[in-house]
Amino acid sequence: MNGQTSFQFASRRKPAVVRSSGAGVPRGQVLFRGTNSPTFFFPIGAMLLFAVTLTGQDTRKVTEPTIPPVCRSLDAELSSTGEAIADADETKLDTSRIQQAFNQCRPGTAVELRANGTKNAFLAAPLELRQGITLLVSRGATLFASRNPRDYDVTPGACGKVDNRGSGCRPLIRVPVHDAAVMGDGVIDGRGGAKLLGQNVSWWDLAQQAKAEKASQNVPHMLVGDEADGLVLYHITLRNSPKFHVIVYRTEGFTVWGVKIDSPETARNTDGIDPSSSRNVSILYSYIHAGDDHIAIKAGASGPSTHMTIAHNHFYTGHGMSIGSGTRGGVSDIEVSDLTIQGALNGIHIKSSPTRGGLVRRVSYHDVCIQDVKNPIFFETTYKHVTRGTLIPQYQDILLRDVRISGGGRISLDGFDGAHPLYITFDGVLAANAPPVEVHAAHARIATGPGEVNFAPAGEDVLITKVRGSRKVPPCDKPFVAFPSVAATVR
Repeated sequence: MNGQTSFQFASRRKPAVVRSSGAGVPRGQVLFRGTNSPTFFFPIGAMLLFAVTLTGQDTRKVTEPTIPPVCRSLDAELSSTGEAIADADETKLDTSRIQQAFNQCRPGTAVELRANGTKNAFLAAPLELRQGITLLVSRGATLFASRNPRDYDVTPGACGKVDNRGSGCRPLIRVPVHDAAVMGDGVIDGRGGAKLLGQNVSWWDLAQQAKAEKASQNVPHMLVGDEADGLVLYHITLRNSPKFHVIVYRTEGFTVWGVKIDSPETARNTDGIDPSSSRNVSILYSYIHAGDDHIAIKAGASGPSTHMTIAHNHFYTGHGMSIGSGTRGGVSDIEVSDLTIQGALNGIHIKSSPTRGGLVRRVSYHDVCIQDVKNPIFFETTYKHVTRGTLIPQYQDILLRDVRISGGGRISLDGFDGAHPLYITFDGVLAANAPPVEVHAAHARIATGPGEVNFAPAGEDVLITKVRGSRKVPPCDKPFVAFPSVAATVR
């Protein structure tokens, strides 16, 4: 272990520094010594990155949002049956009157969409929220997205086809302003599985076609925020998005509370919520059933993603609580807690590759219950089998505490190489014995304890350090719940 440094993660006290002349410290190394903490060995050149404690999370004091006063109420003029409206109504757009209300109302107020007797549906092409305005979709009302690709064109004819770019569509809702919100106990339906007007394919069919052709689908996201500081999503149900349900870029202060996201497992690229290059984000008390990542924290060339809290959530089918694949800008200070993941492809997932990688550090997961998930813990540095490039993924200061796994699956703990290993602590991580989990590890520095860990990672360039002491792992007592109905109010 020449030319490496030893560090103790979990101590919240300022670590003592002992030079390599100290007893028990190998030459050319520095020991960061705390209390009851795992000891890892890091390259000396990276030493300053680790003289910190795991203190991730949103730095704001986040409380339950409240619905602002209503500036204007719009009554539904269309009727829906289930998740459809009559073919004769498919050109009766409400876009103009909704957008006009956004434009005319003052900041700090809401534009309400409400049912009116048997009339319960609104139909819209792309909308743009204004500064301080809340879109309020009340209980019993549904805002349906237009099925006409021409309504979403960035350039004429660009949307609704497969090509090599995939950027030809505007989102259904764009938020380029501060302090906007989408609230209410109603529904926004992107209609991703419905046939496009004049075509025999759906948005989701285009996504599958793009996969088969190794190309890109031009289909709209449901909601896109860009520099949307203070954005709030509260109690709304988002379903059947053609692509991502929610993605925000370069946003300071983003709150999601009591939201339901529902798309089928087979709906490709229908991520739930993706914060990208953003800071101070809280995603709380929400339910996500998706065809791709439930949540994916990204950080591209626009900058880092940092200080996020993901707590008190339930995930169903989908691709997991993810970081990546774009991590070039750096991801840090993330706290995930009180999470259930059931029936998904992936559970806890960090993914990147040497064409998109960067430093991911100070990430903690605690009180997580995982059931019937193919890859319950999945750390990969060659995502999509990409092995060459100069943007090397680095995962450091990762903590899993009080995590229980049932239903088998595969645990993958892969650093990139000997110079860029995975640094991770397991403090109370238990996998049920039947069926057993398969464990694979490479280029990893793993500390275990004091909480029980009942599997033994092994593989190429894997070093295990055991922390003295013992601690019982809390059980997963009835944490798994059915996905709530549209009518159900969640916290």
